[in-house]
Amino acid sequence: MAAALELFSTRDAEDVSIDDVASAAGASRALVYHYFGGKQELYVAALKSAAEQLESRLRPHEGGRPLDELASGLKRYFDFVEEHAAGFAALLRGGPANRAGEVGEIVDGVRRRLFRLIQKQMRVEDPSPVLRTTLRSWIASVETAGLDWLEHRDVERSTLEKMLVDHMVALLGVAATYDRDVARLLEQLA
Repeated sequence: MAAALELFSTRDAEDVSIDDVASAAGASRALVYHYFGGKQELYVAALKSAAEQLESRLRPHEGGRPLDELASGLKRYFDFVEEHAAGFAALLRGGPANRAGEVGEIVDGVRRRLFRLIQKQMRVEDPSPVLRTTLRSWIASVETAGLDWLEHRDVERSTLEKMLVDHMVALLGVAATYDRDVARLLEQLA
């Protein structure tokens, strides 16, 4: 699985063959086919593995202030990004054909669960449309920042994590001008 994730993170899935995976894993082509059936099944299994690893890291450690919990969650998120760069990149990158079907469901499922975790950390039962849009936008920013950091590593990780917490506060500040519930939430977070 590790060999497949590494290959899928650096090349489009269409450009990776079963032979490539077997060679990288030091296994026979027949063995890879035996366990996964084909390249699409292997790709889906690799993405599911990466998604499960990421989600297990993000289980909340409740008890602190919401922004402290958010910062702690970001640290665990970037721990995963750093330790499992191949899985993270494979999970979020991929050709346009890979965004439909099972693969799209895996990626969207991770995003939905992340949304619910953040919602829970902020102690919000039913987010307004403005808050929902704000949180989803922030999740997309964190994903993009993670991919950029992996590619360049020209910002200290701790600085990036702090910047993303501040980014959340800034986004909530903008959203608060459009939604009184978000303004109250922002006051509670301060």
